[in-house]
Amino acid sequence: MNPLQWSYRVSFFVGFFICIALLGFALYTEYAWGLTPCPLCIFQRIGFLVMAVFFLLGALHAPRRSGRWVYTGGVLLGALWGIAVAARHLWIQSLPADQVPSCGPPLDYMFEAFPFADMLRKVFTGSGECAKVEPIWGLPMPAWTLLWFVLLTALALAATVRRPRRPLTQARP
Repeated sequence: MNPLQWSYRVSFFVGFFICIALLGFALYTEYAWGLTPCPLCIFQRIGFLVMAVFFLLGALHAPRRSGRWVYTGGVLLGALWGIAVAARHLWIQSLPADQVPSCGPPLDYMFEAFPFADMLRKVFTGSGECAKVEPIWGLPMPAWTLLWFVLLTALALAATVRRPRRPLTQARP
């Protein structure tokens, strides 16, 4: 079956399962491969989690016409968050070694010790552990997440703007 012909519900279930698989892979790389996630990696996971929630809600509800944009909007918010974080992460990884920010405290400590706005500023400034490149199949993890954020955005938009097919039994005017 052609993905461009999937219904809104099927497309959103597929988006949900892809997000869950990506989160599962992130946990697998963390616990099985020993790749400790930096704060920016965790923020990318949050983007996939937000997308997964809205993909699932949209798939279960499967609204008609303009109601679809509510769920697609949630997916887009998660995707735009993830794209911004992944792009920032890739930029930090591209810096020369002498320009990489020094390593900072772990994310859980920052949540406890700093106000939320200060914690966000410190995370997006980046730190030494964010600059470490761990290639997976030739690309760093943020490049893969950026690719998946873009692909999932395209899936959600295609499902939302596509007009539902009429049943064959319905007469055309």
